[in-house]
Amino acid sequence: MPKIAVVGNIASGKSVVTDYLASMGYRVYDADIIAHEILETSEEVYSAFKNYDVFEQGVISRKKLGALVFFNQDLKKQLENIIHPLVRLRIENLQSEDLIFVAIPLLFEAKMEDIFDKIIFISASEDIRLQRLMARNSYTKEEAMARIKSQAPEVDKIQQSDYLIENNSDLENLRLQINNILEKITFPC
Repeated sequence: MPKIAVVGNIASGKSVVTDYLASMGYRVYDADIIAHEILETSEEVYSAFKNYDVFEQGVISRKKLGALVFFNQDLKKQLENIIHPLVRLRIENLQSEDLIFVAIPLLFEAKMEDIFDKIIFISASEDIRLQRLMARNSYTKEEAMARIKSQAPEVDKIQQSDYLIENNSDLENLRLQINNILEKITFPC
């Protein structure tokens, strides 16, 4: 059955969408969780970052590693070159008789569009994402904006997606949009 990517920039509402899909009985995976599992077990990541202060009790700290690579593009690229191919392989190997949904924030950046049958993009205004990010992660406005600005603009990603969900309203409106897309995916004209 088809694999559907659920994409959106930071704090756009991907988790709310995938939680709703899971509550409806669909198989839902999260590329971030897959990446975290790989990070915890990858000898290649360990070797590449063994000389940096990214360990706590002998295990890579995602928080420390994230702080390191967020401000160092060379190290970020090095980490992505290790992690992205392994995440891609795991997603390619997902099998099901039913639809599979994968939340994958870095779909376009990792150039994994080709392994999905359809792409759903979750959009939210920058102001809403800023407020969500500050509330969710206790970031200052500056920290939250730095993360928002570190991603490619939504407009570019929307153009490459099959479906758009605008998450600037309430949960009922969001669910209605999801149901409309599910109808199009499961009963195409």
